[in-house]
Amino acid sequence: LTIQEGEFLGVIGHTGAGKSTLMQHLNGLLVPTSGRVLVDGFDTRDKKQRAEARKRVGMVFQYPEYQLFEETVKKDIAFGPKNLGLTEAEIAARVSEAMRLVGLDEKAFAELSPFDLSGGEKRRAALAGILAMRPKYLVLDEPMAGLDPRGRRDILAMVGAMRSQSGCTI
Repeated sequence: LTIQEGEFLGVIGHTGAGKSTLMQHLNGLLVPTSGRVLVDGFDTRDKKQRAEARKRVGMVFQYPEYQLFEETVKKDIAFGPKNLGLTEAEIAARVSEAMRLVGLDEKAFAELSPFDLSGGEKRRAALAGILAMRPKYLVLDEPMAGLDPRGRRDILAMVGAMRSQSGCTI
């Protein structure tokens, strides 16, 4: 499988077909037992190269609760950029930008607990946390699972807009 830069690719299949397993290989959460996974030439089998691949591939899990852990939405979104060693000003700018991109009003949501959000809002907060890292590749594991038709349309429109604005491969 070769995924081209800027591509918007969907993978479909029955439950248990390996979709999530494939996605976890893309950012090195799983390491192949045979074959290779290369991200911009970095081989995920090698620990140092896997770290470089992970910087490029942001993954949003099917269940946003698995990604949300801080006491406020703002702190949760800031976690990744903080670990990159960015300045407080750059972190704040990335948090604001990511919240805007996913449609979470900063004044209304920044100080809320992520666990008090609706399912769709949790999904948006988890996505904002990944976007704040500015990945080159964005992997979404069943991004519309559990959402109503309007929520599904909103997520699809949001991801399409992000791709248009940033050129991010999805």
